[in-house]
Amino acid sequence: RKEYVDLYVDYMFNKSVQKPFQDFMQGFLRGCPARSWKVFLPEELQVLLQGHATFDWCLLEKNVIYVEYKKSDQTIRKFWTVFHKLPEEKKKMFLAFLSGSDRITGYELEHFGFRIKDPHVENPDESCPHANTCHLILYLPR
Repeated sequence: RKEYVDLYVDYMFNKSVQKPFQDFMQGFLRGCPARSWKVFLPEELQVLLQGHATFDWCLLEKNVIYVEYKKSDQTIRKFWTVFHKLPEEKKKMFLAFLSGSDRITGYELEHFGFRIKDPHVENPDESCPHANTCHLILYLPR
């Protein structure tokens, strides 16, 4: 029975997927040569491809660059007060709104930051915040 179970498990997890995996690996290596990936440990490669799953939101706040704002401005203080009260899932939704992804990919968490900029709209009360995902800029009306 043990031999049967061993052979069955080997077939299910190795032999039955061998051809599709080889096809995938060939395509993957065509776009991303193996010599480029060998410098990474498996954990580092996973973070590079999938991004960080956990965040230090206070560090994110610390890394923000303010354009036409000061950290002490009332709008900025209120923004961070509301942001830190949000549940984790909503904070990730904000990150997706800002960057297009709910994870921080390819960056070290210590160096990831974004800009908060005043969009200079005539009536800020009728304007919504919007983001430039390519440049990681949050346009936050006063």
